[in-house]
Parts: sequence; structure tokens; C-alpha cells
Amino acid sequence: MFSHGDIWVAIDRLANSTGYSTSGLAKKAGLDPTSFNKSKRMSPEGKPRWPSTESLAKILSVTNVTMTEFITYVEIYQDNGDLQKKSIPVIGCAQAGANGFFTDAGYPQGEGWDSIDLPGFTPKDDSIYALEVSGDSMEPLYRDGDILVVSPQSGIRKGDRVIVKTKNDQVMVKELTRKTTSKIELKSFNPDHDDIMLSPNDIEWLARVLWVSQ
Repeated sequence: MFSHGDIWVAIDRLANSTGYSTSGLAKKAGLDPTSFNKSKRMSPEGKPRWPSTESLAKILSVTNVTMTEFITYVEIYQDNGDLQKKSIPVIGCAQAGANGFFTDAGYPQGEGWDSIDLPGFTPKDDSIYALEVSGDSMEPLYRDGDILVVSPQSGIRKGDRVIVKTKNDQVMVKELTRKTTSKIELKSFNPDHDDIMLSPNDIEWLARVLWVSQ
């Protein structure tokens, strides 16, 4: 059973993981920017206010998150409100381009991985791993030290943030803007970096960025 507090914390974490403030997420979804303010979560009489199903549907739509994935943001809390901790493999983005750390399908393998506990995140399967951002090439969305949780098994759709490993061992984090049988178009987060168009033959694998710890 999910509590009133669990649902609101899940919305907060959905916003954070997709690069928005809660007010920014509401605005992106076409809602009043104050819809998810903490002051709106309880009535003046102290009764809990729940987000509407329409509001939830809108924020899931604009973030390309399924209801099943949203539930993972709820399930990270125990009944007593404490955060669970789950260790997952982690490696630096720069190091990830070296050989030996991934299978041909983009699953983590081999030695050289550290592990990290992420309060607020429960991995859905053993293939999930994390990349640590270094430098400023992904600003303003991702900054040095941010942890990106990556899911090789999740489906990828237009608008998703993805990890891309090319055949020449370059690892990039981009937004997928278009994918066809002949080309893959990727948008850069940093305006100082150009958008990219690649042939599927140039790409070793793509994996979805599922969550971010900032």
C-alpha cells in the first residue's frame, strides 16, 4: 500500500531524475507551476491532498516514464519511511570507453568496477549500473559528480536520455531525438556541443538513463 507521502516523494524524485524542479516539471506538463508545491500537499485543515490521476498521466507523458517505472520511485520507501540502499556497479564516464567493461550488448562485465549505494533508488534487475559524470560537457543538465543510473534492458523511445557507445569506443550521454533504420539523431545537453547524427553501424550499443542522483 502506498502512502500519501510516498506518492509525493516519488514525484519529487521523478522531477529530480529527469532534470526538473517540481515546479518546472508541472509547467512542462502544462499544469500550474505551483501544482506540486509542498504547500499544496495538505489542506488548510491538515488533510492530505493527493495528486490527480490526470496530473500523474501528464508528468509521465512529458518525461517518457511508464507507470511501472514510476512505481519504482514509490517502492524505494519502506513502511517506516526509511530509504533502502542497494549497491550497483559504478564507473566513470571517461573510463567507460575503454575495452573490457561492457559486453557487446552494453551490459557491465569484468573487473575495475566500484560499487555505490544510492538511497532513493532500487534497481529492477542485475544489469543496471551507474556512470559518474566528470567535467562540464553535459552542463547544465548534468554536472561533475552526478551519478547516472543506466538500464540496458529498458526500452528506448524518442526523448529518452541515453548512453551511447560508438564502434570507436567513444561514450556519450545524449537525448535521442530520432531513430530509424538508417540514422540515429542525438541532441547534446550543452549548447557548446553540436547535435550528432550517426548510422546504426557506427553504434555499438544504446542504453537508457533511468535515474540520476544529483
